[in-house]
Amino acid sequence: MTHAASGRGFACVGRGRELGLLLAALEIPPAVVLVEGEPGVGKSRLIQEATAALSDRRTRVVTGMCHPLREPLPFGPVLDALSGTGDWLPPPERLNPQAGALAPLLPALAHRLPPPPALPDDTRAGRFQLMGAVRSVLDAVSPLVLVVEDLHWADEATRELLLLLARDLPERLGVVLTYRREDLPADVPVLGVPYRRPPGTGGAEIHLGPLTEHDVHDLATAVLGPRASTTLSQTLFERSAGLPLIVEEDLLTLTTQPRPSRPKGVAPAAVDVSVLKEAEVPRGLREAVNERMATLSEPAVALVEAAAVLAVPADQSLLAEVAGLDPRRAGPPLTEALQAAVLREAAPGRYTFRHALARQTVHQDIPGPQRLDLHREAVRALMSRPSPPLVQIAHHTRALGDTAAWLRQAEAAADQAISLGDEGTASTLIHEILAQPRLEGDLRTRAALALSRIAVNGVDHTTSATALRRIVSAPRLPNAARGEIRLALGLLMVNQGGDAAVGERELERAIEELATRPDLAARAMVALAVNPNRTQQEAQAWMRRAQEAADDSPNRGARAAVHATRLTLMARANDPNVWDLVERLPRDDPDPEVLRQSARALFNVAYYGLAVGHDRRAEALLRESLDLARRLGTAALIESYSASQLLRLDWQAGRWDHLEADHTALLTQYPDTADIQMEAYLGRGYLAAVRGQWALALEQLRHAAHLGETALEPDCALRAAAGIAHVLLIRGEAQDAWAVIGSALDRRRREATWSRSALLLAVAVQAALASGRPQAAREIIAEAEQALEGEDAPAARSALAFAHGRLLQYDGDNAGAAAFFDRQRRIIADIGRPYYAARGLEETARTLTCADPHTAARHLTDAATTFAALGATADAARCQHTLRELGLDRPVPRGRRSYGDALSPRETQVAGLLATGATNKDIAQALSLSSRTVEHHVASVLKKLHTTRKDISDPRTAVANS
Repeated sequence: MTHAASGRGFACVGRGRELGLLLAALEIPPAVVLVEGEPGVGKSRLIQEATAALSDRRTRVVTGMCHPLREPLPFGPVLDALSGTGDWLPPPERLNPQAGALAPLLPALAHRLPPPPALPDDTRAGRFQLMGAVRSVLDAVSPLVLVVEDLHWADEATRELLLLLARDLPERLGVVLTYRREDLPADVPVLGVPYRRPPGTGGAEIHLGPLTEHDVHDLATAVLGPRASTTLSQTLFERSAGLPLIVEEDLLTLTTQPRPSRPKGVAPAAVDVSVLKEAEVPRGLREAVNERMATLSEPAVALVEAAAVLAVPADQSLLAEVAGLDPRRAGPPLTEALQAAVLREAAPGRYTFRHALARQTVHQDIPGPQRLDLHREAVRALMSRPSPPLVQIAHHTRALGDTAAWLRQAEAAADQAISLGDEGTASTLIHEILAQPRLEGDLRTRAALALSRIAVNGVDHTTSATALRRIVSAPRLPNAARGEIRLALGLLMVNQGGDAAVGERELERAIEELATRPDLAARAMVALAVNPNRTQQEAQAWMRRAQEAADDSPNRGARAAVHATRLTLMARANDPNVWDLVERLPRDDPDPEVLRQSARALFNVAYYGLAVGHDRRAEALLRESLDLARRLGTAALIESYSASQLLRLDWQAGRWDHLEADHTALLTQYPDTADIQMEAYLGRGYLAAVRGQWALALEQLRHAAHLGETALEPDCALRAAAGIAHVLLIRGEAQDAWAVIGSALDRRRREATWSRSALLLAVAVQAALASGRPQAAREIIAEAEQALEGEDAPAARSALAFAHGRLLQYDGDNAGAAAFFDRQRRIIADIGRPYYAARGLEETARTLTCADPHTAARHLTDAATTFAALGATADAARCQHTLRELGLDRPVPRGRRSYGDALSPRETQVAGLLATGATNKDIAQALSLSSRTVEHHVASVLKKLHTTRKDISDPRTAVANS
């Protein structure tokens, strides 16, 4: 669409590709679209164009706006958007009852919503209730596109809600988020944590860049018609650097110039470029805004300046009061400002600037004394409101330079935000308070305590930990306050900071300082009890102290923490009674801390259950933990850990198609969390090993082993050691494999936890036999057999059967070995781990090759089929090689398919191995081929891909990323 020279709008130019991307992404929900660009680049305009197109397609669109001075109302921008859904809501009785929680916040829709449920006593529970209500309404009015603009100004509650939605969208919902990257806090992603769309969710990431000179010419022509000369377009482009907002402001200025008269039939004269060139170059937005301001009357200028000082959308009454005008006579000057396109109506009856840059320009041009007077008027006017907006009042107080008054107002605003569950706003204010030099002691203590209470479950743990370290080292801090702050610091470092040893020392010091706060001391004690490197006696000692402390406190959250830790220790000790107890955990409680502890217990029991082979039970608990953490919205760590262990389950269950990508996505989302890194390295290492990518496998597994050692995670470290030894055995490096296994066995023996050591047990016996230590193999088996007596540990029992089979095979008792291998296969198949079941079937076949070659051939063929279906290239090739050696493989049909310039399946395997740095010997070993055959394949691959061995990339990855 085009617009005349009225200055009321402009053509949309240079955005065809971006608009097409946006509409295509929203065409097939669920979808998440991120639109990023600098101020004035046209994000809002792109949304307007998309909204018009979607409306033509009868697609519903609702929009919410974020503002820099938000008041503490969780999910405010989303609630603004939901206020426009009234006509689409089904009858109240067809809505989820929890949607009624929005009735008090959306009074205009109250009659369309279920009755409000009872308000929880705890503000966090209320926030959780609101999260569910928002999701219910969005689901009910879908198909829908939810747009949230200027997300860089969003509060943490809104970010968390949008993150939860984006990770698990209703099937018919599209979400579009616009933001400025430069206005985000340093190193903070737009949704608080890195986000990757989950499988089944579409979308796009759109970066809006400046317009080209050709685009600027099109825009000028759309406004000025034939009067837009090439010289004018060049000038507009030079002055704006392609930023649409500045081009538009210049065009608005030009359209106010009088048109010279011309005789009939004479072409219109080109616009006088000197009107722009006379200004200082580059003039930019400031001059364009001042041009528009110069056309306004004095009352209109006063209203615009009041809007600049207020900084958020305001109604006519507030604007007039700050400007010193009679509210009854403010209508005409406000209309004047709107018609001049200086202000716009952001929401019904609320007015602000067309863009933040325009507001900043006006604000900076107000003389200092006058600007201070306006801030004073803003404080007075806002304080007189029935519900004073404390965040805004604090802003204006600070602008006046009255630090003492600002500190009082900022503390009150932070307290209000915490009471409303808006911890993002509170955290921002508290960090600003604590950044003040020479802060009065009591205020510093109060602010630090407030930060410590919200930091443990926050997203930005690095910033909070830095602030808390500085505070606990300050003198004259009351002992109990120091202990509470140190507790938060210790928990941050143990759970998120990756420095568990230092974190534990902070926790031990906190216990001494919390002698008068048994509820908090109990939290420190349970954190110390669950350290996996502690002996059972040490853990139980800490638990006894924690239980005594919790019994002395009425705090339900503290008691829940002790109970959750008790279940964790029971699961770690493989106590079968834990399964009944975990089923009794509360999944619906008004206290969010109780629910968080339930999610924690569910995860921990699942983690140890998975380690001993109760995969199906563990998967159910992990999904419960993940769901509960997401519902809470304040348990990001538990959520991330649950997602990570579900990927571990995918490996064991043979669901490998997207495993690498899923690990990469999770690692991107939580780049600083050691547990996520370890599981990602382990998953990648195992996958590389079954594909024959030995170098890559060793690299990934060694990373995991190192992290396991530094993060005090013995189970991960030992799983990594077993994987490393397995790869070394395949490469024929038996002595190196035994060296790795020896140190791992020493550690496992100290912990006496053979029930969680299935992979280590199997590999240890193989390494002992391969390195010429049969007696060591017998001792390992005997030791494990004794330790597993009476233990409910199916994975370890499967591994023990495999170890027995290997030893009997070594001793020449193939019949006995076959029975044990078959037993191993049946146990592991019942657990649900197809790769290891196929390994058992392969070993059974090898013991039968002499006595029953046909059965052996059938078993090898079945194992090879399973390996191939899973993607275990190296294992499938090994089975096929054995079949060929025995003369039992199926004859190859005459004639061979020609692949021309394309890679054959075998060449694709070779190329993938070459890309990992594999040598010809490695490839021959992995694919069970002769050296000459490998040489032929390598030459063919390099020729077809027109590359060298040094520069080759994995063709499977290239296809996947294209």
